[in-house]
Amino acid sequence: MKFVAFFIGLLILLFVVEKVTNKILGVERKKVSETSGKNLDFWGRGIILVIFLSTLWFVITNNSDILTKFYWMTYLALLIGFQVIMEFIFIKESKQYISTTLLLILCLVVMYNIDNFPFLDLIL
Repeated sequence: MKFVAFFIGLLILLFVVEKVTNKILGVERKKVSETSGKNLDFWGRGIILVIFLSTLWFVITNNSDILTKFYWMTYLALLIGFQVIMEFIFIKESKQYISTTLLLILCLVVMYNIDNFPFLDLIL
């Protein structure tokens, strides 16, 4: 139950950080798929997904918690980092990429420190 509460709290924190950052910067959210970078965004995300799905087997068979954590952190960093780059190139005038970068940093910090949460021992 504590894990569910933590997960919901984390989602609320991410939502609030995004809304506050967008309000401070005066950003109106747009999708990259609504710009001329639609095909590049689609293919880039697809290539990242295929690469990580093909390397997932090596992570699963290794049975290392640290390797698994860094695998998912790398995937998250590449996927959201790609989104930041696409927003910077195609939606540059709205500064939406700044709020996405802050969300990426926050997510990576939480994922890196996930081992330090005391209730995870009770779940696993």
